[in-house]
Amino acid sequence: MRTFGVEEELLIVSADSGWPLPLAGVVIGAAARSGPGPSLTTEFKQEQIEVNTRPCATAEELRAEIVAGRSLADDAARTVGARIAASGTPPLMSTTPTEGDRRYSAMSRRFGIVAREQITCGFHVHVSIATREEGVGVLDRIRPWLPVLLALSANSPFWNGEDTGFASYRTQIWSRWPSAGPADPFGTAAGYEATISRLIRTGVLLDEGMVYFDARLCRHQPTVEVRIADICLLAEDAVVLAAAVRALVETAARDWRGDPVPAVRTDTLRLADWQASRFGLSGALLDPATGTPRQAAAVVGDFTDRLDAALDAAGDRPLVHAGIARILDRGPGERLQREAYGSGLASDVVAAIVEATHAPGRPQEKRHSKN
Repeated sequence: MRTFGVEEELLIVSADSGWPLPLAGVVIGAAARSGPGPSLTTEFKQEQIEVNTRPCATAEELRAEIVAGRSLADDAARTVGARIAASGTPPLMSTTPTEGDRRYSAMSRRFGIVAREQITCGFHVHVSIATREEGVGVLDRIRPWLPVLLALSANSPFWNGEDTGFASYRTQIWSRWPSAGPADPFGTAAGYEATISRLIRTGVLLDEGMVYFDARLCRHQPTVEVRIADICLLAEDAVVLAAAVRALVETAARDWRGDPVPAVRTDTLRLADWQASRFGLSGALLDPATGTPRQAAAVVGDFTDRLDAALDAAGDRPLVHAGIARILDRGPGERLQREAYGSGLASDVVAAIVEATHAPGRPQEKRHSKN
């Protein structure tokens, strides 16, 4: 069974005002660790923190890691009057000059306002691969399905105190990086390395770490890293989507052994990303095979059906089917954020995000089930 783990990028916000606070170093220093478990690192901005889980064999193990990681960060943040919030963008902020480390400072100098407005939080899923050749085979075959993951995870409708009209405005901010978004098929591991080398030689990117494809090979460990998703509001949704990504990788690896790469143009995938970013699950998504608009629920249904064999092998089919059905029913995080905006105060949205980030069970779904 393939192991998998996640990186969760999270906001550090004031417990009183909901305003993001540049306290990453303080929070990491205050984190109390007792043995093995998730770890905390800095991110692009000091108003963010990243939680890294260990590689896990089962969804239950990953759930425990995600919950423990959020708790570890939040307990540390509470010591300085802050909280940890899972939102793809900060509802109360749009720009900040802080940086997470020296490399990020260099990026800020080079990219100007693009860097100042990069206070965004993603959800990165790592799935183990046997070889880089297999990994490239996977990357080439999961491309058409990645916008579905974006729609299911959409959790960033607010920016600078306003409703942007987007389900994932994080995607719009993130796409300003020169290498962000979908990539052409690579064909082989050598083709992948040649593409990376060509991009670095342009001098536009500082280093290989700035190759921000929707999915890429990890530089430091033998995994495929799927990066397209917003940070999930609910820990339970994060587990469901991570399990779906593992099944997607396994399915693509099986296809790599005999099926050709789907003939889907990269320019069409850019439009599919945009459509998922704008409407999430509330409008049409682009069909992965034809590029034409279809009802979001129908496209998501095709997505889950495609994964069934791999889900069965991992024992994750009930988890993923039930979890995705819940997301379709009550919406991803963006819909829950907008419901919290009924008072017209972005600070109320932040308070609701914080509560949902650390809520045990699924309180949001219980509330919706009364309707």
